[in-house]
Amino acid sequence: MYNGGCLCGKVRFEITSEIQNIIYCHCSQCRKAQGSAFATNGNVDTDGFKIISGENELTGYESSPGLTKYFCKHCGSPIISKNESSPNKVRVRLGVVETDISERPVAHIFSTSKANWEDIEGDLPKYESYEPSR
Repeated sequence: MYNGGCLCGKVRFEITSEIQNIIYCHCSQCRKAQGSAFATNGNVDTDGFKIISGENELTGYESSPGLTKYFCKHCGSPIISKNESSPNKVRVRLGVVETDISERPVAHIFSTSKANWEDIEGDLPKYESYEPSR
């Protein structure tokens, strides 16, 4: 089981299932949403993700049709996103998970959109758009 929460502590959640398909996304939307060089996200089955406190403290932003990003309306910490095309999954922003994560990233996506000041290091596959399994 994994636990996590936002910066101010008003939103708390738990994950009771595997974190799947962890990726580093370098697209401009993820960079802006995270305020960093990339976002690190993983899929979790909806029945394995539960907000345990502060659900009313979340607000959402539909960043593209059918895709809503949820974050704490007090401190701004990004928590999850939901995509209407994948109703049985939530995409968790791994920076807000407080428990050590046993699963590992599988790829860098939108690598050609990376920030010009960033160097992508390591041996993970790099894709110009989504990873082939998506």
